Amino acid sequence: MNLTARPIAQKEPRIKVKKCANKDCRASFTPDRPFITWCSPECGTVIANAKIAHQNALRAKKERKEYKDAKEKQKSRRDWLREAQQVFNSYIRARDEGKPCISCGSHTGKKNAGHYLSVGSCPELRFEPLNVHLQCEKCNSYLSANLIKYRIELFSRIGKDGVEYLEGPHQPKKYSLEDLKSIKALYKSKLKELEKR
Repeated sequence: MNLTARPIAQKEPRIKVKKCANKDCRASFTPDRPFITWCSPECGTVIANAKIAHQNALRAKKERKEYKDAKEKQKSRRDWLREAQQVFNSYIRARDEGKPCISCGSHTGKKNAGHYLSVGSCPELRFEPLNVHLQCEKCNSYLSANLIKYRIELFSRIGKDGVEYLEGPHQPKKYSLEDLKSIKALYKSKLKELEKR
């Protein structure tokens, strides 16, 4: 009896037909090895260059984020207050776009976000949308907000209850760093919504 083992015939791995991974080619081909995804050296070069470009873009994005995060950490409360105010003012200008100056009714000239009760006298109403309306540069900067005419128009815009609320007593407000960050984020998102419309 012959007990010598017969060699087991190993099957050749079947290599399936693939489509070239180069988006501009997409030709069908049978690769020499299973990991190959390109039909020709030229397509292989295109794919390799695309991968390098993608990796460079990811690296650049990561570096920009790291730079931005480092910059954010260096910001003072004053910086955050200024940025929150800029975003809030941009929101007011976008909200009131097309409306005349609340004090003089002018449609011309540079437009500001003018506070009825000033930031100095009522810091707690600094970011209150009822207290801030589109105002021309002349009324806002050179006529001290032209308050008498501002108040008259305010009644028609926000009503008696709104004016009484503004002129009533308010709790003093000291904005924390977190307050300012959330105010900036809130009005940035509201501004985006307005711009979409």
